[in-house]
Amino acid sequence: MAEARRDLLPLPSVEGARFLIVEARYYDGVGEMLLAGATRALTAVGATWDVVNVPGALEIPAAIRILCRSGKYAGALALGCVIRGETYHFEIVANESSRAIMDITVQDLLPVGNGILTVEDEAQAVVRADPAKGDKGGDAARAAITLHHLRKQAGLA
Repeated sequence: MAEARRDLLPLPSVEGARFLIVEARYYDGVGEMLLAGATRALTAVGATWDVVNVPGALEIPAAIRILCRSGKYAGALALGCVIRGETYHFEIVANESSRAIMDITVQDLLPVGNGILTVEDEAQAVVRADPAKGDKGGDAARAAITLHHLRKQAGLA
């Protein structure tokens, strides 16, 4: 697999922007790594954040929608992990959480970075979550930052 090129899109400073991080801590160690990557990326551009924990990935979109209604946040990050099991539950959680996040982003014009990992096993999750390797928490933050900046350029923020 090709290495991600995170330097292709320089991130703007978003000094003073506050982001909401909603994380499902079902897999705590993976969650810690996702959060570390996300907060490192937000800190690098001068953003601040609040963290809210929910039971699982399916609750993340609802929490984002509820908490971002206030207008307090410039955007949100969805952090969590869904590991394939022996039942169809994996597909439901992976597909529906992703669809709901996209719905919020498009319908509400809210910048949301999707950092919900969908993996075959915990080893894959660790590699993708580790800020020194896959850094998917950081990727989610960079996506939300980029979308926030685009929304500002369009005069919508």
